Amino acid sequence: MEKELAKHLLEIGAVKLNPETPFTWASGWKSPIYCDNRQTLAYPKIRKKITMGLFTLVCNFFPGITAVAGVATGGIPHAAWLAEKMGLPLLYVRSEKKAHGTGNLIEGKLEEDSRVLLVEDLVSTGNSAVQAVKALRDAGATVVGIVSIFSYGFDAAQKNMETNEIKLASITDYETLLEVAVETKVINKSQLKTLELWRKNPDKWGV
Repeated sequence: MEKELAKHLLEIGAVKLNPETPFTWASGWKSPIYCDNRQTLAYPKIRKKITMGLFTLVCNFFPGITAVAGVATGGIPHAAWLAEKMGLPLLYVRSEKKAHGTGNLIEGKLEEDSRVLLVEDLVSTGNSAVQAVKALRDAGATVVGIVSIFSYGFDAAQKNMETNEIKLASITDYETLLEVAVETKVINKSQLKTLELWRKNPDKWGV
């Protein structure tokens, strides 16, 4: 599943690799890769594979969950499909409280003593996921863990998860993506080296 999904992400342009003309992330980082997993929403067969991949992660690592929560906005649709498959309640966590109405940070009904699985479409530093976990914990939920479609595997994310005692599992990751990109001739060995160097120091690369 790891390599199959990585190949799909490259094929549909959800992941773009361009070491020669780097992208600029919202954080200001220069990056030879850009990942937009929202592109998968247009492909029903790929969506189903993602749902099955997330379901497999739940079965293998996070048994006994009682609710599924999506991180706004990218995690919401995939959380919805997973919750539907498992017959579980769905929630989602906003990045900040609404400025109107009830001012909710968490949308949906969070039952007492809920064991919640959080769904992210992409994990880079893990900051947004950790913020969502804290919101759920503050509301009284037990967050069993996080599943994602793709993870960069940054040291910062690993430290974030360890510091906040969160378990993370992803369907596919950066190393698998690069392996598939070389196999399918999307990148050459010189470009591979650039992409590998970037992952080691993403905040300093290209500065």
